[in-house]
Amino acid sequence: MLAAIRQARILDEVRRSGGVRVSQLTDILGVSDMTVRRDLDSLDRKGLLTKVHGGATALDTASSVEPGFEVKKVRERPEKEAIAAHAAKLIQPGMAIAITAGTTTWALAPHLAAIADLTVVTNSLKVAEVLYDQSRPDLTVVLTGGLRTPSDGLVGPIAVQAIRSLHVDLLVMGVHGIDAKAGLTTPNLLEAETNRAMVDAARRLVVVADHTKWGVVGLSQIAPLAAVDTLLTDEHLDPQARQQLSEQVGEVIVIPTRPIEFSEAGS
Repeated sequence: MLAAIRQARILDEVRRSGGVRVSQLTDILGVSDMTVRRDLDSLDRKGLLTKVHGGATALDTASSVEPGFEVKKVRERPEKEAIAAHAAKLIQPGMAIAITAGTTTWALAPHLAAIADLTVVTNSLKVAEVLYDQSRPDLTVVLTGGLRTPSDGLVGPIAVQAIRSLHVDLLVMGVHGIDAKAGLTTPNLLEAETNRAMVDAARRLVVVADHTKWGVVGLSQIAPLAAVDTLLTDEHLDPQARQQLSEQVGEVIVIPTRPIEFSEAGS
């Protein structure tokens, strides 16, 4: 099969499902994984898709488009895991914390198992699921109600009403985009309103955002950069971006990452 035909098939699969694994493409195309990876490299360089660990995802091309959780969770996995592990170090036993929906905050949830006497307020179905599975008597999970987003978050008036009656020590927030002028943004208007309520309810705002979020601007602003007490990002963030962030954010922590092995079970 010619490379052009293979790559056209790959793009069809990515556009149809939003994301695809190398193992799926080898079965579909009947070629080696090395061939598939070369094709993905080529398509990524051309700006036709985004290559991620173990596969590829569709590009985010509009400020009002929000990819689904399954698509986003395979992107920048080593960076997200490193950021999540460091975020856990900021949480002390006995705290009441809030966690927004997102794949980086979802990566944080397993790390909370080692922290005693926690109360966690979250609008993330995925985060709540991980925490409930821990079956801990010293862990209280408060899951807001609301409308479900593509990222498996609960948003809207019901979620906002629940959050506004609470006060937490720390909020860990994932974002769709972060920009020097636009600040923290999301494509979802209801999610922006819900996350703003969480910011208002928290004494300290910690944002977890890998380098790919920089320069991305969603439809609605959650908060300006000046509202961020601590930003956790990874070492691949451009130095100029680090400088711009440091001028507005209270504290910027750049975290080194190391590759992790992609597996079907761990995705």
